[in-house]
Amino acid sequence: MKLIEQIYGILVNRVPEISIQYQAYRKNVRGVRRGMAWIYLMKLNMEHFLGKRNWNTDSLFYTKKVLDMSGSESSFSKREDPKEFARTLSEYDVISFDVFDTLIFRPFSKPADLFFFVGAELGYLDFERIRIETEQLVRRKKRKKTGTGEVTFEEIWDEMEKESGIPKEKGMAAEWDCEQKYCFANSYMLEVVKELKNLNRTFIVVSDMYFGENYIRKLLEQNGITNFTDCFVSCDYEKSKGEGTLYDLVRKQYGEGKTFVHIGDNEYADFQQARKKGIAPVLYRNVNDAGMKYRAEDMSVITGSVYRGLINSYLHNGLKEYSMEYEYGFIYGGLFVIGYCRWIHEFVNNNRIDKILFLARDGDILKKAYHILFPESSQEEKTEYVYWSRLAATKMAAGYFKYDYFRRFLFHKVNQDYPLEKIFSSMELEDMLNSFLENCTEKKYSKESVLDEKAADEIKAYLQENWNKVLAHYKEQTDAGKKYYEKVLKGCRCVAAVDVGWAGSGAVTLNYLVNEMWGMECKVIGLVAGTNSVYNQEPDTSEPLFYSGALHSYMYSQEHNRDIWKMHNANQGDNIIVELLLASERQSFRRFTSEKPGLIFCDKKEEINASEVQRGILDFVNYYLERMQEIPRISGRDAYAPITVLLDNRKWMKNILTDEKVTMNLE
Repeated sequence: MKLIEQIYGILVNRVPEISIQYQAYRKNVRGVRRGMAWIYLMKLNMEHFLGKRNWNTDSLFYTKKVLDMSGSESSFSKREDPKEFARTLSEYDVISFDVFDTLIFRPFSKPADLFFFVGAELGYLDFERIRIETEQLVRRKKRKKTGTGEVTFEEIWDEMEKESGIPKEKGMAAEWDCEQKYCFANSYMLEVVKELKNLNRTFIVVSDMYFGENYIRKLLEQNGITNFTDCFVSCDYEKSKGEGTLYDLVRKQYGEGKTFVHIGDNEYADFQQARKKGIAPVLYRNVNDAGMKYRAEDMSVITGSVYRGLINSYLHNGLKEYSMEYEYGFIYGGLFVIGYCRWIHEFVNNNRIDKILFLARDGDILKKAYHILFPESSQEEKTEYVYWSRLAATKMAAGYFKYDYFRRFLFHKVNQDYPLEKIFSSMELEDMLNSFLENCTEKKYSKESVLDEKAADEIKAYLQENWNKVLAHYKEQTDAGKKYYEKVLKGCRCVAAVDVGWAGSGAVTLNYLVNEMWGMECKVIGLVAGTNSVYNQEPDTSEPLFYSGALHSYMYSQEHNRDIWKMHNANQGDNIIVELLLASERQSFRRFTSEKPGLIFCDKKEEINASEVQRGILDFVNYYLERMQEIPRISGRDAYAPITVLLDNRKWMKNILTDEKVTMNLE
């Protein structure tokens, strides 16, 4: 035995990539085919040591996704109008539908992933694997005994009780409860069967399944599918579509002279075998088969399955076609927004936060989603969308954050074709430009001169010499900002300021103004989706404040999900991709003013169709709640996973952007 273990260690465990590949292969072979696993193992070792295998650990788990730039996903799966389809079907004497993945869906990318939820209900470790293997065992025994592998729900749980120790009645009840809780009607087929009813046509259902007729009838009726006459299930008759024998039974019962049509998602059982038996087949493409090539896979098993299953069932059922902007929000923003809002909610409840401030403009969609997820928050007035921006904060807090003031207004804009007139205008110091031009010492400049490093140094020196005058320009808006936030923070001792990221300057400067300049004695804690990453020129900018608890990050930071921190690259536009997911139709806030209504905004930019993006996000939030009936805890790593697909498909992004120049939000 020791020798065998040593050989196994050398061939399997010495190279992690070989171990992963071998175990995945071994899991799917049984009986005499186990010998093939050893042959496969030897092949892997030979290829590795001969250098013919270029191992990429990530590729062992998932493949890189390539998005189709020719249109939206849903457009590729759009089917004919349900009413037209129903009228075509009504020309046949007998209309037959498959059940699972045709009439009804499970909200998972693999049907058997339902067993994870059954295991959670039972509090049982490794239930999903045990349940799958036990069903396979029962089918093998049944086939050996009777020649058919069709088994019943009860037969499976007879064996499960023996194998697992879970009482049969308890296990069956838990599994059936989960089926009823999570199964839902295919919205496309629901319209088809409604139209068949309007045409006074009934249909039958034909399914290869371990649930008998009573179960199937109840499941369909609970999901609004009622106008069917007969229900033929493989386990009741020990005949199957896959073998063609269930079709023989249907034809015999209804009469060979009738015309038949069958609709289903399985190419072999529902299409090839139906046609072989003289039944007109209509293949309804499996929604997960249609969508999986686009879906993120580098996710935890349950969150990933639910995410993929919901996206695929919504976009690929064939009923509707959506815009690319809508799908941008629905596919890549929805899970992120749900996870971020849930994380915010937990933080607020655990830290005695009096109010959540959703900072403009990223906070617009977050606040809308938060109220859907936690409706009591709007009734209790514990949230507010507040006007704030880097631009406004940099000016009002210039007296304390002086270094940042010069960096943002001057040195970030060096050699980018900004004329000096525009530089002074952005700082709202137009009246100081002529004085600067007259007092230049090193070089003569004009209003049209482009800002270079030398000019930036001279402007900084000039403003430093006239610093009190500079600050005087911002006094009115600072005083107006105080009046605005006195109303917002009335009665609050501690608030959370929510933003997309990245250095957390929005919350930090607001905290300084509220407590040091305005004396309101209200602590402001910053919550951001992500931080500066390793590729930033100043990756450590905010680390002391994360360490002290003044800032907190959801998706990643130096201290958690460091693989994202090392992946996310603002220099390649990654910040913009995330910022656009939180796009808003609202204008960017520029400054406070003493004149009514007290707010001044920047010129509106149309970088993306924000209303469509937001509609997609909110539809995903509602769809998730409807299907899963709960608000899950979604890790920052899982929330970021769909975004990585966008990072691998940067050209795809260009198809959904307007002609406006998209730049990182420095305002």
